[in-house]
Parts: sequence; C-alpha cells; structure tokens
Amino acid sequence: MSSDAENSTLLDVKDLVKHFPVRRGVFSRVTGAVHAVDGVSFTIPRGETLSLVGESGSGKTTAGRAILRLIEPTSGTVIFDGVDVCGLGKGELRALRKRMQPIFQDPYGSLNPRMTVHSVLAEALRAHGIVPRGQRRGRVLELLDLVGLPPESADRYPNEFSGGQRQRIGIARALAVEPELVVADEPISALDVSIQAQILNLLHDLQQKLGLTYLFIGHDLSVIRHIADQVAVMYLGRIVELGSVADVFERHVHPYTKALLSAVPVPDPESKRRRIVLEGDVPSPINPPPGCPFHPRCPDAQPSCALTEQRLVEVAPGHRAACHIHVPAQE
Repeated sequence: MSSDAENSTLLDVKDLVKHFPVRRGVFSRVTGAVHAVDGVSFTIPRGETLSLVGESGSGKTTAGRAILRLIEPTSGTVIFDGVDVCGLGKGELRALRKRMQPIFQDPYGSLNPRMTVHSVLAEALRAHGIVPRGQRRGRVLELLDLVGLPPESADRYPNEFSGGQRQRIGIARALAVEPELVVADEPISALDVSIQAQILNLLHDLQQKLGLTYLFIGHDLSVIRHIADQVAVMYLGRIVELGSVADVFERHVHPYTKALLSAVPVPDPESKRRRIVLEGDVPSPINPPPGCPFHPRCPDAQPSCALTEQRLVEVAPGHRAACHIHVPAQE
C-alpha cells in the first residue's frame, strides 16, 4: 500500500472478534460463548461513510461498540489514524475518545433526564477540558445552532423535546469534542419516518462541513443507499459481502445480500420484484453452524457449504464476498 493510501485511511479494523461467555450452574462455570462478532475486517477512508447492515442479531452494534472500546474486544486490532485502539491504557484511551464519538439509537435513553441541554453539552466540554468554563455557554449555543436547534433549547430538559429534536441534541453532544470518527448506531430507527430524512440530511451536511468520517450502523437498505460510500453486509457475526454502494446494490453476488435487497420496498406500484423469503431462523450465535454460517437458510446451498468455512474473496477491485458458489476460488 502506498503512503498516500495509508494516510487516507482513518479506521482499519482487522479480524475483530467479540465473544461473550455463557455461564451456567451454581458456580457460574463458562460453558460456551456467544459469537457476536467473528472476524470482521474493513477500512474507512477519511471523510467517507461505511455502513454495517444486517438483520437483528447480526453483530453490527456489537462491532461498533467494540471499535469504540465501550466493550472490550476478545481479539483483533482496531487501528485509528495509525494508533492501535485495543492496546491503549485508560489514560491514552480517554485522550483518544475525543476523536471517536458515538450517536446512540435511543435519543431519549441516552440523555440524562435530570440535566438541561446546556449541562449535557457542557459536561463533554468540561470532561475533556476543551473549552474554559467561562466560554462553555457560547460553545453550547454554537453546537445547538450547528444541529438546527434554537438557543433557548439550552435551558430545557430532554423530556420537553420531540424524538427528532432529542436526536439532534445527541448529535450535538457527539460533536462537542470535535471528533473525526462518528459511530452512528441506528440513529434514525427510533424516529418517525417524516423526521428520519431531516436527521439524515443533517448528518450529511455535517459530514460535508466538518469533514467527518462515519461508521453508520443500520438495517434499512433504502436509507443506506443514500448515505453510505461503502456497505458491509453482516450475518451471524461475519461480513458476507463488502463493497461500494454500487457493488452491493447493483452487482451483489452473495445470496444473503440478494435476499435483503429483495425486501426493499419499491416506490413504483407497477414495478414487480420477486421477494426472496428465507426459511428458518437465524442460527444461534452460541452454536453457529459449520462452514458457511448462512448455508442452513441459503436457497442455493450445496453440501460443500456445510464443510468449508467461507472467506471474503475479491470479486472485483474493492468488492469482496464470501460464497464459494457464486465467487470462484482464486489461486
């Protein structure tokens, strides 16, 4: 990789694993593990958006939390701007957290109902020592204006706002410490459809204005198509297809990606699309199936799919998929 390419990469995740121990019995002995994230790898260039998509339980939220070290990864590396996040001590991680911030799914549950908006935003400024005490009020008002809220919002409490307004407060809190990477975990799924577009437009405008890099976690592919540069499709803790928006939406090869896209509503009532209905449930992450994790539900599965673990193989430059049926093995 050239030095220019290295410099353009802000986040480089390699073989990220997060297993949660399963304890049973009187003595809480470890009897197994939940394979929440099982060897995820991807990179995000500066100023771009990569979206993790998949069904509930696919591991996308766990991956985001492990990248931020809100939970500790079991193994793997997370390289942020050349720094191994997983190898940092508490003091070093605290300093780095200014540059990596989350936006949570529930805009009400993530805000302290006993604190005014001013207190919520000023707390971040105080904790990281970014703005002197006498200047915090002015900075809070700047943040509110940045996310489209009036200055009088500063002295109100979270319960006085609508869901969309609360999410704007959550976005302002994430931006208070001037981060470079924002991990947005389903940031619009708890909002009314009429408000979702407003928040998406805000996130897009902020990215353009501030040069932000996004890891956008979601399940609505119609939304993902409009906000992402890259898409990583996850199933049972693994990435099964990874590529640009055009690659995944127009040139997808994995059967799971095909099934997800077949469920996306089409605005044209005259247009017909064959819906692929997957049979069965997602296997238990405590006891994932051998070989390809998707083979028990795959309409194209062959006997060999249960025998050989599938690795991401390059289909075209920048486009990878894990399916030996549709992606010929490379020498």
